[in-house]
Amino acid sequence: GELLNPDLHPGAAPPGVPSVWCRASDYENFSCSWAAARDTFLPTRYITTYRKKSLTREEKRRVQGGPVGLCLQDPAHPGTCTVPKSEFWSSYRLNVTEVNPLGASFRLLDVTMQAILKPDPPEGLVVEPVPRAPRRLRVHWQYPASWPKEPHFQLKFRLQYRPVMHRAWSMVETANLSEVITDAFSGLEHVVQVGAKDFLDAGNWSEWSAEARATPVTVPPDPAATASAETTTETGLERAAHEPSPAPNPEPIDRSDPTERIAVLVSLGVFAFVVLAAVLFVALLVWRRARSQGKETPEKHDFLAAAVHLKTLPKAQIL
Repeated sequence: GELLNPDLHPGAAPPGVPSVWCRASDYENFSCSWAAARDTFLPTRYITTYRKKSLTREEKRRVQGGPVGLCLQDPAHPGTCTVPKSEFWSSYRLNVTEVNPLGASFRLLDVTMQAILKPDPPEGLVVEPVPRAPRRLRVHWQYPASWPKEPHFQLKFRLQYRPVMHRAWSMVETANLSEVITDAFSGLEHVVQVGAKDFLDAGNWSEWSAEARATPVTVPPDPAATASAETTTETGLERAAHEPSPAPNPEPIDRSDPTERIAVLVSLGVFAFVVLAAVLFVALLVWRRARSQGKETPEKHDFLAAAVHLKTLPKAQIL
């Protein structure tokens, strides 16, 4: 285009070093954006190139005109360029050069795909109540359209949710495309969002998806149970009104410690056992003595009978 005379613009200046940042929304391509360091008041253009930091011998032979490629700029999205068909396990060096009539300035940025991977937010988020479950919400969503449908590179997800009137979020992670919230508040509207990240933890979490809202069902009370409870309450009140008040219990209230009561019972049990053992021991001794005396008694009886028989016999017969 036509070059402007710097003398007509007191603020005209050569380019500063631009700021550059990159992001990969999938594992096949990455894009970079930049911003000028200052307004030079001059027509400015950008040259964006990249090169792979480590090339195999075959790649060096195949590349014609040097190992430098163009980071493709899209006129519909000024300030950005894309490196197509990049390799997930490779590293690249990006060169963004800002040029105006007073000079040029460039920024070099080393890029590793695993470090800059950041998926787009999940899409199609839907939240709905679960019938007859006042504390549950069913949530489901879809992969972002920009993520290739390949089985080798999966995403994991995290869900954040809260009642609209609360500020604190609850969070849960899952590898599925659906989740059931089990601790929602019955009758309160909840707001839910979902984010995504590479399943192997490469890169960063995506931005949160757009909000979706739903309210768990409210289970009405059972009319039959309510009526039964009311009837029981009324009957109890009427019975209490007609019955005389019970006489006060003259016995003092036992305020002893349950532990102390147990200790007393144990002590009494031990004492009773000792007494019973002593009684049994004494009874055993008595029984044994009586038995031994019973054995000696017949022998004494025979001796006395023999003596009486000798007395009754005549002396001559005794001699």
